[in-house]
Amino acid sequence: MILWEEESLNDREKIFEFLYDFYPEAAERTDQIIEDKVENLLDHPLMGEQREGIRGRLLIIPEVSMIVSYWVEGSIIRIMRVLHQKQKFPAE
Repeated sequence: MILWEEESLNDREKIFEFLYDFYPEAAERTDQIIEDKVENLLDHPLMGEQREGIRGRLLIIPEVSMIVSYWVEGSIIRIMRVLHQKQKFPAE
């Protein structure tokens, strides 16, 4: 099961709104790509990489230059943040 934490939902909303102002189709497409890539974690929960100083795993989505931070807790995948790859993830 995938659980989107409030902060990750806020991240998605901000990304969508920012893109929508310039190019609504890109906003829709970007959000769908994020959703699809996160859904892949159900079959491959450890596909994201681990980085020192960051709790959990990072799923890199190069198609839209995004990184998703998530934790795996048994059969639950918690999506913590969704940020542009140029943003810095908060340390633990």
